[in-house]
Amino acid sequence: MSGHAFLSPSASHRWLNCPPSAKLCAEVPDASSPYAQQGTDAHSLCAYLVEKALGRDTRDPTGTLKYYDAEMQECAEGYASFVMEEYERAKQTCPDTAVLIEQKVDFSPWVKGGTGTADCILLADGMAEVIDYKHGLGIMVSAESEEFGGNPQLMCYCLGVLEMFDGIYNIDTIKMSIYQPRRENVSTYTMSKADLLQWANGTLAPTALLAQEGKGEFQAGNHCQFCKVKAACRKRAEYNLELARYDFEIPATLEEHEIDAILLKADQLISWASDVKEYALNQALQGTDYSHFKVVEGRSNRKYTNEDDVAKTVMAAGYDPYEKSILGITAMSKLLGKKKFNELLGSLICKPQGKPTLVSRSDKRPTMKNTAQDDFKK
Repeated sequence: MSGHAFLSPSASHRWLNCPPSAKLCAEVPDASSPYAQQGTDAHSLCAYLVEKALGRDTRDPTGTLKYYDAEMQECAEGYASFVMEEYERAKQTCPDTAVLIEQKVDFSPWVKGGTGTADCILLADGMAEVIDYKHGLGIMVSAESEEFGGNPQLMCYCLGVLEMFDGIYNIDTIKMSIYQPRRENVSTYTMSKADLLQWANGTLAPTALLAQEGKGEFQAGNHCQFCKVKAACRKRAEYNLELARYDFEIPATLEEHEIDAILLKADQLISWASDVKEYALNQALQGTDYSHFKVVEGRSNRKYTNEDDVAKTVMAAGYDPYEKSILGITAMSKLLGKKKFNELLGSLICKPQGKPTLVSRSDKRPTMKNTAQDDFKK
């Protein structure tokens, strides 16, 4: 059984869309990853810097962080600045605004055993804000969602905040913020307490009950990404194999609306195929015999057995084994300090135009100027 809560807030987007997946995932042990540990380290650093900015007595954790680097420091400093900006904004209407860091919350009146840890909570008269730090680079996380209005993870946290503090602060407005620096993403969503409670009673509680009993309908979609059983899930396979009705051998014959339909699922299809291949490899390594596939040794590159010995040997022969390269922008900024960096190198820094990328219209980035169309119009 997984060490996490059976119906955890962080997985709520999945089990709210696909209730029976909760029980299946609970039967699969948690697998640690470098990305998860990196996120944990970043959260520890974030908490420290906010506590420090508030003038509280706290211990610097950097010496114990396995994945600490200049980028993590910069991200955490940005988060601390964002929290302090929100804090100062709240103090304009409520000087006694409270700031809680890594606060345990309990929303079990709606979800049995429902608990979680909010990165930061601001409490002011009539208002509560939950701020969540996301260190991930892969998926952009929004404070709002088409299905539920707000981000369900943060909405669960907000219910816990209401349980603990509504009687003191008479909260009527709920604010949720996501700070995701590595995606240059800051997202905020505001809703009323009445709307939050309506969602909790009408959607969250009944769906959680289905999930706890292993009932409800399996449903595939974007929420499958972090599901532990996604590779072998029949519903997800059916969902992605719908694309098989298109003839990929002659893509030029597809109509625009058909290509549009394919693009809507293309990323999920690629992700699904990759998950199935990874799952099949692991099964094959454990003895499963697939009739059309076998396991072979992949290609590898030559490498030194001991770099120190290589350097000594080459230098003894009269050669320089090292190459020099200029520090990257992040490392150079840390060396000089931000102020000195901008003073010395500000005029020597540029940001080239990014490579054209086709994305969903829900993406917040502005549409890229189409130079080919513009040239044609001239």
